[in-house]
Amino acid sequence: MAGKRKVRRNFGRIRKLPSGRFQARYPGPDGVLRPADRTFATTTDAGRWLDKKRIEIEDGRWLDPAEGQTTVRDWSARWLAAVSPQLKHKTQATYRSLINSLINPALGDRELSSLRPITITEWVGSMRTRGLSASRIRQAYRVLSQIMQSAVDNDMIPVTPCRGVKLPRMPQTEPHILTPLEASRVVRSAAKPHDLLIALLAYAGLRVGEVFALRRVDIDVSGGFVLVDENLAEANGKLVFDTPKSHQKRLIRVGPTLAKKIGKYLEALPGGDDALLFTTPAGKPLRYNQWRKAYFDPAVKAAGLSDVTPHDLRASHGTWVADKYGVMTAAHRLGHSNASVTTRHYARPVAGRDDQVAEASDSWLSGHDHEPGARSGHDDDDDGSSGALVPV
Repeated sequence: MAGKRKVRRNFGRIRKLPSGRFQARYPGPDGVLRPADRTFATTTDAGRWLDKKRIEIEDGRWLDPAEGQTTVRDWSARWLAAVSPQLKHKTQATYRSLINSLINPALGDRELSSLRPITITEWVGSMRTRGLSASRIRQAYRVLSQIMQSAVDNDMIPVTPCRGVKLPRMPQTEPHILTPLEASRVVRSAAKPHDLLIALLAYAGLRVGEVFALRRVDIDVSGGFVLVDENLAEANGKLVFDTPKSHQKRLIRVGPTLAKKIGKYLEALPGGDDALLFTTPAGKPLRYNQWRKAYFDPAVKAAGLSDVTPHDLRASHGTWVADKYGVMTAAHRLGHSNASVTTRHYARPVAGRDDQVAEASDSWLSGHDHEPGARSGHDDDDDGSSGALVPV
C-alpha cells in the first residue's frame, strides 16, 4: 500500500507510484481529474506543477491537454477549410500543395503539443538537404506558421513552435529595367493585337494576369481610363478569374495615343461588354506560358533584346514613375496595397501626378521621348510640374 500513498492537498492530488516517482492529478474547470503529462522525482516538484496549473485555471490561461493531441494533419485540414473562403483560388491551391507535399509528410502525424522549435528547425533543415529552393522552404514555413498560430488562437497549444527558426535567405535578384525606348521597341515588334497587351504592361504597369482579364467594359476610351478589377490566374492547371492581387482594384490613366489605339481595336472586337480584350485565336482566355512563348519572347528577340520577362516591363514602369514622380504614384499604378512594397523595389518618394504619368507614357509609346536624363526644351520645375515626364 505504501506504493500508492496519496498526498492530500487543497488543489489536486499526488500519489507515489511503484517506481518511486510521483504522479500529480488535478481537476480541470469541468471537474474532470486529469493526470500530469509527466511524473516527478519528489512531492515538492509535483506540488509546484499543481500550483502552476491552479494559477493557469484561475487566470483563464488553462488549455485542455486533449486539444493539443490533435494531429497536425487534422488541424491543418480544418484550418485550410476555415480560411479558404477568404483566399484567392490560386492561394488556396498553393497552400494545399504545400500542406500535402511538405508539411503533412514530415509532421502530419505529430500531435500539435509535441512540436518544439527544434522540431521545426529540423524540418527546415531536411528541406534544405533535399535541395528545395529558399522560396519554397519559406513558403512552406509561412503556411505552417499560420497553422500553428491558429492553434494558439484557438487554445489548442499555449505557444507556437514556429519561433526562432532560421530560414534560408532568398537570393537577391534584380529585374531587368528597360529604358522607355527599349520598351517601345518591344511593343512595336509584337504581333497585333499583342502589341497593345504589351503596351499595357509597359505603360500602365499592369500585371500580366490583370491584362489577360481586361474586358471591353473596363476601358473608357474617351477618358483614357483602364479599370483594373479582375485577374486571370492558373490554379492546378485551371484558369480562374479573381480579384487583383491584395484585392487592389484601381483606375489607371493611359495616354491618348494608347487609348486611341485601344479604341480602334475595340471597334473590331466581337462580343459584348464582357468580351475579353485579348484571347487565343480560338477565343479562349490566354495562358501565360503559351502566350509568352508565342508572342512575348519573339517580340523581345525582334527588338534586339534578351533576358526580358513580362514582369520586367511592369518593373520598368514602376521605376520610371517612382524616379520622376514618386513612390506614391508608382504604388497606385502598380496596385500595391502599401507604398512600402513599392519602396523596396523602386527609388525615392516624391509627390506624384497620375495625369502627367499618362501623358508621358504616351510619348514613351510613340517613341518620341528622350533617353533617361534628357530634358525637353526647358528645365522642369523641381516638383516636375512642367515638361515631359522623362526618367531621371
